[in-house]
Amino acid sequence: MARITYDDQTAAAYKAVREIPRDGLGEWREAIRRHLDPSPGMTVADIGAGTGMFAAALTDWFDLSVVAVEPSAAMRAQIPRRPGIQVLAGDAGALPLPDGSADGAWLSLMIHHIPDLEAASREIRRVLRPGAPVLIRQGFPGRADTTSTFPWGFFPQTTRTTDTFPTVERTCEAFATAGFRRDALEPVPETLTTLADFLARVDVFRRSDTIMRGLTEEEFLQGKEQLRRAVREAEQASSPGTRTNWLDLLVLR
Repeated sequence: MARITYDDQTAAAYKAVREIPRDGLGEWREAIRRHLDPSPGMTVADIGAGTGMFAAALTDWFDLSVVAVEPSAAMRAQIPRRPGIQVLAGDAGALPLPDGSADGAWLSLMIHHIPDLEAASREIRRVLRPGAPVLIRQGFPGRADTTSTFPWGFFPQTTRTTDTFPTVERTCEAFATAGFRRDALEPVPETLTTLADFLARVDVFRRSDTIMRGLTEEEFLQGKEQLRRAVREAEQASSPGTRTNWLDLLVLR
């Protein structure tokens, strides 16, 4: 399913540097609230749950029951074990859930790992109750200027990889085969980190990120040097250089 192998080392790196601090996700909380209309006791399938960042957030924010489905054993081992979160092995094409058992599906930065979007859409349709939404958090090709988006603006060659991701149109076409229609599409900001903090973690970040793994060593070092200069400029300006990123929320019903 994955474009990279999520072994123990990669999963640990992902947990350490890819999870966004909860206070940087406030806009996502409100966007999910608008489109999911959550209430305590609802069940959401977190498909491709990774290390459980959103599984934990959804339970904390809305008192939901989350079924975190993740194909990588190493990534599953990082998901918090606590009330409200059930962790299961599986992937989007073979969900270990009964028919009509979920009130919503959450897919965060993972549709580019799905080899057969049509098959996945049919499987997601099977496990959702009638009218339940699919919420997809994703960077879609053509929807953002990656030359100015953090952190990709420092590594412009990453477009070689991101341009191969499913577009909004391709995603909607695939889900339409299972009867889903596009309900909403909106960009959502998230506050990530300071430039200096990202520079300190960028080597580990590269090991855990599908996009940055596609860079050559020369391209990575060039981007890292640009990032280093930006850190110096922020320090000279007495500015922390905190960065906000934008991703899309695509809602299907």
